[in-house]
Amino acid sequence: MKVYVFASGSSGNCLLLSSGDTNILIDAGISMRRIEASLAQAGRTMRDIGGVLITHEHSDHISGLKMLVKHHRVPVYAPRTVAARLRGMLPEIDGCLRVIPVGESVLVGRLFVRAFHTPHDTDESVGYRVEGDGVFALATDMGCVTEEILSGLRGAHTVLIEANHDEEMLRYGRYPVYLKRRILSEHGHLSNDDCALLAQTLAASGTERIILGHLSRENNTPLRALDTVSRALEGCAAELCCAPVSGCLEVPVGESALCLR
Repeated sequence: MKVYVFASGSSGNCLLLSSGDTNILIDAGISMRRIEASLAQAGRTMRDIGGVLITHEHSDHISGLKMLVKHHRVPVYAPRTVAARLRGMLPEIDGCLRVIPVGESVLVGRLFVRAFHTPHDTDESVGYRVEGDGVFALATDMGCVTEEILSGLRGAHTVLIEANHDEEMLRYGRYPVYLKRRILSEHGHLSNDDCALLAQTLAASGTERIILGHLSRENNTPLRALDTVSRALEGCAAELCCAPVSGCLEVPVGESALCLR
């Protein structure tokens, strides 16, 4: 199994998960053209994609979805409330929607997919655990770490988790007070310090590789995020890297991360 992170952050989120002849996207928050170009870097096309898993309906996770469905009629998987929101926002995707019951394992190609809830400022938001010839799990857009999230992430070989902001940068930054409160709330985004605690727990459970994602451009830097989390992982065997805002990060399970240019 390989993970190709095409984009991660408030300006867009999209990754490819590939195992044998099964290829799925998680989120489509960048343009169709960017997705197609990123797939080409990974040696694939939209004809190879068996489905798109959507975490929630915020624009940085679905902005490219309308065009993907229009031009490629790809199946779109989402939990019930998210699917209802997508149907209302993009009526043309109705025939492509597949509802995933949260907490149940669903077969997509040769991969088993399980959605789990993440606390965010929308009616429903989820992370995904995907199992095949390896286990990958993703959880971003969460204001706190719940037992449900831990259950979804724990024991995965590779995870992508949120390190959205440095609290000091956020508190003293230029964002208005209401937005700072939203980000810092239990339905906002995870800080570097909270991410570090989560990473420590996951490394102790056997996770081999941790990808830091959804970094804020205004309130964080890759250096700060990596420094905070790496200090928490001192003495742990888990590898640590940072997802790109754009580009392509290839992460084969059990091998070193490679950055494709």
